[in-house]
Amino acid sequence: MRLEAITWERLTDTLADRLLGLEPRDGGAWPRVAFDGAPAARPGELAAAVSEALRVRGRPSLVVGTAGFLRPASLRLEYGHEDVEAYYSGWFDTGALWREVFGPLDPGGTGRVLPDLWDPDPHADRATRTPYVQLPPGALLLLHGPLLLGHWFPLDLTVHVHLSAGALRRRTPPDDQWTLPAFDRYEAEADPTAAADVVVRADDPRHPAWTG
Repeated sequence: MRLEAITWERLTDTLADRLLGLEPRDGGAWPRVAFDGAPAARPGELAAAVSEALRVRGRPSLVVGTAGFLRPASLRLEYGHEDVEAYYSGWFDTGALWREVFGPLDPGGTGRVLPDLWDPDPHADRATRTPYVQLPPGALLLLHGPLLLGHWFPLDLTVHVHLSAGALRRRTPPDDQWTLPAFDRYEAEADPTAAADVVVRADDPRHPAWTG
């Protein structure tokens, strides 16, 4: 793997240019892209920046965060507020993502996507009332969140924003340090730096390096 130092602005433009020509692998009408990374890596910020870069290039997109698909607290916190296994495999409603986001973008689908289902504030524990969004043919889905690879989501391009173990520990707030073993397990089981199409190493938040 050869890493290239780059600025965030240039990385955003490079990704946007690459996505302009992206076609769905299954012959559908809507390409699906994942921006994978721990919350401390801020993959949502990169997804939002790429969405804006696509907009000025005339290509519509929809940014969807998995934080908007939390499971209800009664399920998410069944084994306590700091259960690593639950965080790894049970915090996010992957069934709802399949039903409300990926299903409508299948070949022959409606393109009618629900951007979020549950309040992303884990303390709120309430459903959102966000309306559905109708994506025109050719619009891209930009999904961001942690632990995205390994769910067999039908993705046409994957971007992994990587932090070393030390950087992840330093940049994760104290109240969320309990989640770190989940990311150790993710590295071992999903190997996102090998699985992703594009890898962004973001240990230095000012000067990322990338490959892909």
